[in-house]
Amino acid sequence: MITLTSSAAEKLQGIMTEKGLNNHALRVFVSGGGCSGLSYGMTFSEGAEFGDQEFDVNGVKVVVDMGSIQYLDGAEIDYIDSLMGGGFRIENPNAVQSCACGSSFRTAAGEQGTPCSH
Repeated sequence: MITLTSSAAEKLQGIMTEKGLNNHALRVFVSGGGCSGLSYGMTFSEGAEFGDQEFDVNGVKVVVDMGSIQYLDGAEIDYIDSLMGGGFRIENPNAVQSCACGSSFRTAAGEQGTPCSH
């Protein structure tokens, strides 16, 4: 299961309302690439597709495809708003190493990419 902090849920609900995506879900996924081998991705989706895991977290529908759930199970998505700018951060218990950019990671199974240039 994936969780959202209240600040992440509030920010996502605001974005969805602003863009007229009130009936959409947040799709969270993992793809190959990035400095550490795997990269996080988030987008809005009209709903779940065949095989997706579906969660309702703090009022936000979240969907994750079958291939990504193994890397994201137990992850928490947070939204940080600071003087240096705001952004979403994923705290992932399955990651054994993350890049300084915060958007790529490596798991214990050894998925790796090129050395980090950040």
